[in-house]
Amino acid sequence: MRPLKLTLSAFGPYAGTVTLDFDRLGNAGLYLITGDTGAGKTTIFDAISFALFGEPSGTSREPGMLRSKYADPATPTEVELIFLYGGKTYAVKRNPEYQRPKARGEGFTKKAADAQLTLPDGRVVTKLKDVDKAVRDILGLNREQFSQVAMISQGDFRKLLQADTKERQKIFRDIFGTGLFVTLQNQ
Repeated sequence: MRPLKLTLSAFGPYAGTVTLDFDRLGNAGLYLITGDTGAGKTTIFDAISFALFGEPSGTSREPGMLRSKYADPATPTEVELIFLYGGKTYAVKRNPEYQRPKARGEGFTKKAADAQLTLPDGRVVTKLKDVDKAVRDILGLNREQFSQVAMISQGDFRKLLQADTKERQKIFRDIFGTGLFVTLQNQ
């Protein structure tokens, strides 16, 4: 999976809309995200993970914590990720549950979490569960596995290396699609 473009709106520390054009970095598919503490590196990981799986990259943050406290109340909180996988381009857009101003009258109302996945053939998948399943089917990984192998943050690569043999085997089996060989071997 190679990210092409990531757009964040009222997400994390970003009050407005910010677009990261990964395509400008070339097509090698390996990126080093570096910067001072507080520069927003983890927010980029959180945004990619949230777009794909509806959850931030780490376990210390909940989806409800992703709305920027600096954003104008009328600015929608959402993330859109355009990515390339298997030579095909996909676009996934999500928003967490958050409070937004009422369309009429005073006060706020709850904006429900929502997701949309646009497939290479133009078909659109909606509904959270359907988008979640489609993304897992496309990538062949769940959020935890994706975080371990595709977005290796400080110390997480060490966790992969230090995982017990069974967990490592499961991760690599899922990545490389060798489950059929294990089934055949067991039979």
